[in-house]
Formats: sequence, structure tokens, C-alpha cells
Amino acid sequence: MVNETGLKVGTYRAILEVQDDEELPFIFEVKSPEKLHIFNAEEVIEVDEITYRNDSVFIQAPVFEGYIAAIFEGNNLKGSFIKESLDRIVPFKAVYNNGRRFKANNEPKQTVAGTWETVFSPNIKSDRYIAKGVFEQDKEKVTGTFRTTTGDYRYLEGVLDGDTLKLSTFDGAHAFLFKAKVTDSKMVGTFYSGNHWKETFVAKFNADYELPSANDLTFLKEGYDSIDFVFPNTSDELVGLKDDKFKDKVVVVQIMGTWCPNCLDESKYYADFYRKNKDKDLEIIALAFEYAKDKETAFSRIDRLAVNVGIEYPILLAQYGTSDKVKAQEKLPMLNHVLSYPTSIFIDKKGKVRKIHTGFNGPATGEKYTEFKTEFEGFVAELLAE
Repeated sequence: MVNETGLKVGTYRAILEVQDDEELPFIFEVKSPEKLHIFNAEEVIEVDEITYRNDSVFIQAPVFEGYIAAIFEGNNLKGSFIKESLDRIVPFKAVYNNGRRFKANNEPKQTVAGTWETVFSPNIKSDRYIAKGVFEQDKEKVTGTFRTTTGDYRYLEGVLDGDTLKLSTFDGAHAFLFKAKVTDSKMVGTFYSGNHWKETFVAKFNADYELPSANDLTFLKEGYDSIDFVFPNTSDELVGLKDDKFKDKVVVVQIMGTWCPNCLDESKYYADFYRKNKDKDLEIIALAFEYAKDKETAFSRIDRLAVNVGIEYPILLAQYGTSDKVKAQEKLPMLNHVLSYPTSIFIDKKGKVRKIHTGFNGPATGEKYTEFKTEFEGFVAELLAE
């Protein structure tokens, strides 16, 4: 039976069931049966692709492939968060008229505000990586993010409940839960990504901690001073760096994927910058590495991203069927590796690679995002002036 009124206007507390019987909460507000907002700290994600069929509602995240399929239980919902290309299904439920993400049962025993030197998977050499936690705290409420050498975990929101830190985010692509015990100036915890991955992390308070420079992590192999490629656009036309369109131009090559939230943040910034500067000797070209199982699906996701974000520069399909970084490096063999989605390669008017920037500090990183924009715009201006 078709639900006669659709989603009821108001606030819902959603829960995704992850490993270890843990619950990953997020809040959304239904503005009308056809529109809702998902909240993560100061981030507001507008969702307007909501459809109804029989007793079910389907909520499609903007840009990303993930969607929620749920049945109505009165004003509440029960169903799954689904990413078909990866064969991932996460149990989902939502309770109407509840706007509290996490409940803090105890007064916070200390503050986590500030900078934390962090290591994920500290005891597994192959999975180990470093990060920088940056948090703000107002009473029990905590917001912030973890920055890594390849990007950030975007807008995290939660509480410090006694000595237990709980943070979560949901953006339609990634569903993250961080839970840690905080004692003195240390924390020990577990990071859950959906219900398919978990890893431990440790952190210590360190106000002076900095990550390695993002400009030193990816570089050209010895003997190379340029890159080259030819890949299809979504019209299946081959486009390459040697095309006249890019001759005698400053070119920024963006290695990305439509499934990647950090890439979305970067694409929004690049799209705006390109609109304002496309009359100069500047081109941006994106190379999409997609896990979609076939070329047609990959093309459709690229087109969807371009329309949603307003991207006017070309996005080429470099790979589909996997987003594996080793496979990606095979497409660009002059690089030492593809470490991160996104990665940006800066090419001068003579076709020489001048800088490679690994990862992206998005708007959730605050000051670092501002620093990135200043560095990006300054360096592009230098190349244009040559």
C-alpha cells in the first residue's frame, strides 16, 4: 500500500548498525515529503531525490550512489543503507521526533579541544597510518575531524560522555563512527566505517603536531618531468593532454572518484574557481577512477556529479570496476604511486609537472581549508604569470 502522506515533516534520529553491536547515529530533518536535510556539525546536506513505492520510501543521497530503502512503521522507518556497486547493505532505522545524536549520561571528565597526534591501526604495519585530530568542545558537545595525509574525515559531531568520546558522520557515501576512552592526554578507541570495516586508533594530545607536507608524498619517477594520458569522456570520445585545448595552458589534473566525499569537496571548490578563471590560460581536467561495474554506469555517475556540482571542465573515465590505487598507478606509470583520492597535478605552460598535491583539506578542517585555497590560488597565479 502506498504511504498516503509520505515522510512526516520533522526531525528524525537515524541509526546505522555497525560492528560490535554499535550504533552509528545521525540526524535528518524532513522539510516536506520530497525534501530533507542531513546534519553533520555545521554541514547541511540537501536531499531532494525521495521516491515512494508501495509501503516503502527510497532516499537517494546527492551525487553519491548510496541510498536508503525503508518501510514505514507509523512515523518511524526501518530498512537499509545500500551501495549496490560494492554489495554493501547496512541495517537502518529512524525514529521520528528525536533530534539528539548522542546522549551524554555523564558530565565530561576533561576536554578534548585542541590537537591530537593520532595513529590508526597502530599494531598492523600494512594498515598503519597517521592522522591529526582537531576538535572543539562546548560542554559535552564535540565537533571536529581527523586529518590524514590523504584527506580528512569531514564533519564529525558527537559528545564526550564522562571519559567516552563518541563521534559520527553520514554523508550518503561514508558512514563513520569513532568511539574512544579519553584519559589524561591520551585516547584509545575504535573507528567503524559502515559495517564492513573497523580499526583501532590511539592518540595523544600534542598542540604542536603537524602532518607531513602534502606536496612531498607523490612525485614523478626518475627520468620523467611530465605526464601523459588519453581517456574517454562521457560521450566516449578520447581526450588527452596533447590535445590543442591544453596546449600552452596551465593545467591542473585532478585524480578523483565520484564516490569520494573529499573529492566532492575539492570538485566544488575547483568548479567555482574554474568558472571564475576559465577566460585565462587555465584548464582543469579530472580523471575519474570508478568502482562502478561497467562503463555506462561509471559515465552516468560522472555526468550526475558534473550536473549536481556545476562542473564545466572535462571529467574523463580513467578506470572502472575498481578504485584500487595500485591499478590506478598503472594508468599513470610516471607517478611513484597514487596514494590518495583526490590528488592534484600542476602542469605549467610548457607541459612540465611543477607540483603534485596529495589529498585535500576540505571545509571541515577550517583553517587548513583556507590555507589550501590560498596556496592553490597563489601557485596557479605564479604559473599563469610565467
